[in-house]
Amino acid sequence: MKITRIRIYKTGLPYVGGAYVWGAGNTIEVAQASVVAIDTDAGLQGCGEFTPCGENYMIAHSEGVEALARLVAPKLLGEDPRQVGKIEQIMDHAVQGHGYAKAPFDAACWDILGQACDQPVWMLLGGKLTDGAPMYRVAPQKATEETLAEMQRYRDQGYRQFQIKVGGDWTTDIDRIQQGVALLNPGEKAMADANQGWRVDSAIRVARATKDLDYILEQPCRTYEECQQVRRVAQQPMKLDECVTGMAAAQRIVADRGAEVCCLKLSNLGGLSKARRVRDFLVENRIPVVSEDTWGGEITTAVVAHFAASTPEEYLQNTTDLMNYNTRSTGIGGATVKDGKLYATDTPGLGVTPKFDSLGDPVAEYML
Repeated sequence: MKITRIRIYKTGLPYVGGAYVWGAGNTIEVAQASVVAIDTDAGLQGCGEFTPCGENYMIAHSEGVEALARLVAPKLLGEDPRQVGKIEQIMDHAVQGHGYAKAPFDAACWDILGQACDQPVWMLLGGKLTDGAPMYRVAPQKATEETLAEMQRYRDQGYRQFQIKVGGDWTTDIDRIQQGVALLNPGEKAMADANQGWRVDSAIRVARATKDLDYILEQPCRTYEECQQVRRVAQQPMKLDECVTGMAAAQRIVADRGAEVCCLKLSNLGGLSKARRVRDFLVENRIPVVSEDTWGGEITTAVVAHFAASTPEEYLQNTTDLMNYNTRSTGIGGATVKDGKLYATDTPGLGVTPKFDSLGDPVAEYML
């Protein structure tokens, strides 16, 4: 089997809530999705997607997939997409870093491999270890009353884990956390996610003011070292997110016991192939993980769902239905949601196909 054509598509994904506010004054109204479609001489087609959480989120940029494609697509044409390890090597040898841009190519090849083997991707990743991944839902930075009302709506839909967006004014954030945690019912969980937004001194003030509350403190500051400085003071469990960038970061976290939970954004880690290795290492060292990505539609959510399904249930903190954050679709089919849980399909591959009438014409095309 050979790759015969690679197409890149771009489309905007308007946020269903109008404006998504997070961290230190960051706002998203429309996220820019890049979709990769790979065709083969066997008639199989695979797809992948990358959508950053706003422009210049971490090192990711919405133009990255197009730029990477100019360098790697000619090298991938003629290769067997089922050899996902070789595809990963070709991309890494062609371009150092920029894993977020490689992630949709990697996902598309896993999709083709699953179709060729007549197996869902979760089976290729080791089997279904979680049948229905528990989801969290984000309550973006709004007035406290609006945040609480939003949490109640999600509870009515079956969600039992809530991510309260903080990271702006720390005095307001204290109030948001106190009132949000107070709303929890027995068995529910809350994360206060600063998305790197606080200075160390502000994060310490928040941690001390809320030390008697049961919630998870998520990525309070920009760097790993700053988060560890806060961790020495905070009474809450800590979840690291943006600074979990690969195996080296995971090894450091394990060596330091630097977090109670690690969020694995698949694109941030370089795609499904690399994320799988990081996850297995963390789980082997008894650190729970989150299966998610920077943003995305149906295609991204399908990848996230298969990754979650193949994660041991005891060590899967949660996941999320990114597709339902948008008013526009990138794919047809894919993961489904029921009673606050995310389910991967049992069909071969990722179980999702690009929604070409929504994506429009390709912005780039490469043919053998």
